[in-house]
Amino acid sequence: MRHDPLSATFAALADPTRRAILARLAVAEASVTELAEPFDMTLPAVSKHLRVLQRAGLITQGREAQWRPCRLEPEPLRDVSEFIEQYRRRWDARVDRLGGYLGGLQRPRHRQR
Repeated sequence: MRHDPLSATFAALADPTRRAILARLAVAEASVTELAEPFDMTLPAVSKHLRVLQRAGLITQGREAQWRPCRLEPEPLRDVSEFIEQYRRRWDARVDRLGGYLGGLQRPRHRQR
């Protein structure tokens, strides 16, 4: 099976813990321990979430001496945004057409004599 980056990104984003981790990394890079603090789970459990995010390309983990900071990688999120934007434009156009149609139904019609 071919690697589908968009599917991997959506799968990673499907979990609320992983979304919370990404929200934290959007503020600043952080260590695994710092990322695990707000969650009631073990470090190995948090590490599993981080591996899913890494496989999706959403984060990278560096190495600075003993510290291994995690960083947000925005490119996969841009791809998701572009994908969704296509549909948003379509639905906006459909809603505008529906609004025009409904507006036409509400206008009083002049009777011909």
